[in-house]
Amino acid sequence: MDHKPSGSQNPELVKYFGLGTGIILIISSIIGSGVYKKVAPMSLACESPELLIAAWILAGLVTLFGVLTLAEIAMLLPESGGSFVYLREIYGEKYGYFYGWASFACIQSASTAAIAYVFAQSLNAVYPLPILGGEWETMKVLWIFTPFANLGVKLAAVGLIVLLTAINYRGVREGGTVSNIITIIVVVSLLAIIVMGFTMSGGSFANLTTDASTYPPDKMGESFGFLKVLFITMLASFWAYEGWINIGFVGDEIKDPHRNIPKILIFGVLIVMAIYVLVNMAYLYVMPIDEMMAVANSENGVAAVEVIRKFMGDGGAFAISVLIVLTTAGCTNSTILTSARIYYAMAKKGQFFKSAAFVHPKFKVPTNSLIIFAIWSCVLVFSGTFDQLTDMLVFAQFIFYALVVAGVFVLRKRMPNAERTYKVIGYPVVPILFLVFCAGLLINTLIEQPREAGIGLFLIALGTPFYYYFKKQHEAA
Repeated sequence: MDHKPSGSQNPELVKYFGLGTGIILIISSIIGSGVYKKVAPMSLACESPELLIAAWILAGLVTLFGVLTLAEIAMLLPESGGSFVYLREIYGEKYGYFYGWASFACIQSASTAAIAYVFAQSLNAVYPLPILGGEWETMKVLWIFTPFANLGVKLAAVGLIVLLTAINYRGVREGGTVSNIITIIVVVSLLAIIVMGFTMSGGSFANLTTDASTYPPDKMGESFGFLKVLFITMLASFWAYEGWINIGFVGDEIKDPHRNIPKILIFGVLIVMAIYVLVNMAYLYVMPIDEMMAVANSENGVAAVEVIRKFMGDGGAFAISVLIVLTTAGCTNSTILTSARIYYAMAKKGQFFKSAAFVHPKFKVPTNSLIIFAIWSCVLVFSGTFDQLTDMLVFAQFIFYALVVAGVFVLRKRMPNAERTYKVIGYPVVPILFLVFCAGLLINTLIEQPREAGIGLFLIALGTPFYYYFKKQHEAA
C-alpha cells in the first residue's frame, strides 16, 4: 500500500463535476439494483399493487424532503466527506466519526456489496455461474451467515468490485466517464421498458388494482398493522433511493459547489422518482402481483427479467439481464468513487487509518482509501443475501439521515448571517416531516426485522474502540 507524503507534498483533488456531470453522478449513484429487483420483495410484503405503488411514491417524497434539507447543508459545507463533514461541524467530532465508521462498516460498503450482488445475479441469468451445492449451501458461520451459498454469484460480485476499484484508482475522470456512459444507456433503456411495457406487452390496467389472492398480509391483523406493512414495504423502496446523499462525498471535486450542489440534488432525485414510479407501474401492468410474489420466492430471481421474459421471451430476458449488468456495474462504480472520499476526509482529521489520507501524485485520487473500502466490501459480499444487506444498511443509514436533517435547525441558529444561495423549501415543515418518517422507519425495523437492525447497530458500535485508537494515534502524531 502507498505511503502518505508529508505536508504540502500531498496533491489536491481535482474539480471535475459540473452541473450536468453532477446530475449524472447522482442518478448513477441512485439507480442500481432496486429498480429491477425490489418490486418482488415489496409485493411479498404488501400483497397489493396499489399499496406497492403508494410506497414508491411516499418513499420518493420522503427522500425529496431529505434532499431539500440536505441541499442547504451541503451548500454551506461543500467539502469532500459528505455527512462525515456535516455531522462533525454540526455536533462535534464523535458524531462525524461514527457516521464515517458506520459508512465504512455497514452503509456504503454493504451498498456496494449488495449492488455488486445483483450484478452477479444478472450475469448468472446470462451465463450460469457455478455453485458448490449440497451441504455447502446451508453451512453457517457464527450461526447466521452462509458465506458458501451461491458462491459463483458472490465471487463474480467480488470480481466486479476489484475491477471497478482498479478503474477508479486511475483517476476521477476515468471513473466519472464510466458512470456517464452507463447512466445514459440505463436511463434510455428504462424509458424504453416503460413504453414497451404499456404498449407491447399485452398487460392489463386491472393488474394495477387487483390484490393478491392471499391478501391481506398477516400483519394487517395486528395493532397498527397497516402502518407496519407500509413501513416494511417502504424499507425495500428506500434501498432503491439510496445514494442521494453521495454527492456530498465529492464536494471538493464539484465546480461552483455553492450553486451546483442544491441543483444537482433536487433535479437528480426528481428524475429518479419519476422513472421509478413509471417503471414499477409498467412491471405490475405486465405481471399480476401473485406472479410477482412467486418471483420473490426464487433465490436468484430478478423481477425485471421475469417481466420482460413474459412478453418478449428468452431473448428479451437476455437483453434486460445485460442491461441490469450494465446498470449495477455503473451504480457500483459510482458508490466506490464517492464512498472512498469519506475515509479520505476522516483520515485527514485523524479519525481513520493514516494511509487513507494519501492522494496519488499522478492519478489525484485517494487510492489507499479506495483499496481499504474495496476489501471490506468484498468481505460483506459473503455475509448475507441481497435483501439482508440492503435492509441492514437502510436501517443504519436512516439513523444518520435523521441527524443530518436535524442539523439544518442547528445551522440556522449557529450561522444566521451566512450567505445561503439556497434555503430549504417548506422550512420547517419539510425537515420535520422527514424526521417523523425516520423515527417510524427505525422503530418498525427494530420490531419487525431485529436481525438486520441488530447487525447494523453492532457494526456501528464496533467503531467505539477504533475511535479511541485513532484518537490516541492522532494525538501522538
